[in-house]
Amino acid sequence: MMYQPSKKLYQRLQKQYSRRINLDLKRIKKVLEKLDNPEKVLNNVISVIGSDGKNAVCTCLKSFLEANNQKVNLFTSPHLYDVRQRFWLGNRFISLKEIKKYKKIIERKRQKLTLFELLTCIYILAAKNTDINSVNILESGLFYAKDSTRLWESPLAQVITNINYQHQEWIQPKTINEICKQKVGFLSKKTNIFIGKQKPKTSKIIKKILKKNPSKKISYGSWKIISKNGKKYYKDKKNSFYLNSRYIHSDGLWENVGLAIKIALNLGVNSKIIKRTIPKIQFEGRVQFIKGKLTKKLKKTKILIDGCHSDESTKNLAKYLRKFNVPVYAIWGCLKNKNPDKLVKNFKNIFKKIVTVKIPNETNAMSAFELSKIAKRNSFQAIQSKNLEDALKKISSNERKIIVIWGSLYLAGYALSIN
Repeated sequence: MMYQPSKKLYQRLQKQYSRRINLDLKRIKKVLEKLDNPEKVLNNVISVIGSDGKNAVCTCLKSFLEANNQKVNLFTSPHLYDVRQRFWLGNRFISLKEIKKYKKIIERKRQKLTLFELLTCIYILAAKNTDINSVNILESGLFYAKDSTRLWESPLAQVITNINYQHQEWIQPKTINEICKQKVGFLSKKTNIFIGKQKPKTSKIIKKILKKNPSKKISYGSWKIISKNGKKYYKDKKNSFYLNSRYIHSDGLWENVGLAIKIALNLGVNSKIIKRTIPKIQFEGRVQFIKGKLTKKLKKTKILIDGCHSDESTKNLAKYLRKFNVPVYAIWGCLKNKNPDKLVKNFKNIFKKIVTVKIPNETNAMSAFELSKIAKRNSFQAIQSKNLEDALKKISSNERKIIVIWGSLYLAGYALSIN
């Protein structure tokens, strides 16, 4: 398998570098200083910050800019099944050889880093050697206040996707106000800030935090995604056009597309280019129907993969699944810090049966037994499985149906890797 060497390299990195979250900008700034501040060479930086939808916005924005004949570098996380997926350099993914080369350069500076900090440094060194006029899009990690991607004083743009009640275990007090403060309160005062669709309460908090920030602010409402006769349309003061796609299904994803459209238009991309590009955009592991090894022996069955792991994203998936008139089965894997009790409730009266599975190679994954107990406690018919293949066998039948693999991007990545 082509991704096996990548998998082995990433496993080595996980052993060598701490995956424990340790929020601090001092370490990465110190190593970058020792490397003669390569981040200062990067131009046209766009930071994408939020709880849900960051990857989708990054994917769309990259597609729109490239269709406009612009060079784009992109840094995202986590990867689904190949560490190279995190680094897009103009017209290709990074090579394993390059990752090893930049890792050695960084390690010569003898500065202790977390794994995410190391990967951020690798991106910076790799992007430094691309076209100087490239747009550099970076998906932030946890929060933004002390995130290793918060390195530029005057970025081209900073983008706020949907902010919701995730990762509260890392903050005090554990409130949406504090989450917003950690994500939005440290934005640049010399940029253009794009704010995606939020819940009304969250929107008020964000506006209050940004009140004294002199940067230009473009908020949801100055553009909208409109549903009409089962079709989606983008609308702002100057533009109104139909959004055509076979691959984008959930309302949440469409809101992310709308945010990316607004940014692209403001950056000078013509609406005709955007319209031509949308039908080509696909999101791996996000409300994605798959075909391949996993579906080969299943008759009359569609498999849908979604790495949803928040209240907001599970509600989006549930809303989409309600449209189907066939039985829907679930294969569920989840990390311990994701409030599984709350998430599974969003699928009430949708899943005919839940088969639980432990996510492979994830120390923080819940056991199939624990998830099965939670599902039963919430009145779902549930059984455990040894692994993903075993889970599919426990559902397999001649019944026309949809099987949804959900609950974690790590589970989505594992499913895609064996497909």
